[in-house]
Amino acid sequence: MVPSAAAAAPGDRGRNPWRAGRHVVTVSRLADLQGPTHGVVELPHRIVWQANRKVDLDHPALLLWAYEAVLREAVSIEELQRWLDGPTLVRVWPQLHLPASVREAWLRQHPELGRAAA
Repeated sequence: MVPSAAAAAPGDRGRNPWRAGRHVVTVSRLADLQGPTHGVVELPHRIVWQANRKVDLDHPALLLWAYEAVLREAVSIEELQRWLDGPTLVRVWPQLHLPASVREAWLRQHPELGRAAA
């Protein structure tokens, strides 16, 4: 599969200079996201830059935090597939705090995420 990528929106460059020029990776189908939904996982250091990268996905706030980190930092479809679950992403989408460029890229590829939020 070829990743779908979108450049950071021009408006994001002023608000989020750390995202300027970065690409957002999305998947073609949410059904391809079959990552863990329960239990403790350890995210890779490349995605979470702290010593303790263990996340309890059964804790709602930590699940949101993990999804935000993966959506912001993933550089490959494989990372998205490994760490995200499609139905869970749809369920938590309205609660995620994401840079505008990330949210827009995912909504362009998956308008159903916006409908889930409505």
